[in-house]
Amino acid sequence: MDKVFYPAIFHEAEEGGFWITFPDFPECLSEGDDMSQAYHMAVEALGLAITSREQEKEEIPEPSDFRQLSVSEKEKIVIVEFDMLAYLKRTKSKAVKKTLSIPEWLNEAACNAGLNFSQILQEALIVKLHSK
Repeated sequence: MDKVFYPAIFHEAEEGGFWITFPDFPECLSEGDDMSQAYHMAVEALGLAITSREQEKEEIPEPSDFRQLSVSEKEKIVIVEFDMLAYLKRTKSKAVKKTLSIPEWLNEAACNAGLNFSQILQEALIVKLHSK
């Protein structure tokens, strides 16, 4: 999953700003003082809901068709974009040690060329993930 787009309902708060719900994620709520902050908070809340469901091995629902949603005058339907890779880079960037095996000749050639194994592996994994 790279980018997904889910409808959110931005409810106008009496004291100003918005509180946010997601029809596809009843557990996902957020708020913001203005539209910009509310959108940012909605992206973060959606990220938490999706990653939490993934960790719990729960179903990630397909996005609802925003045309099928009805809202009042004080509500707005906003499509929230969520980029899983960007979210993971931002929230899980701690380095993890991995052990791997490569042929001896390849190791010697790479060392002689002064290559950074960690950097090359990271770049290759990112390319591979984007090609799926």
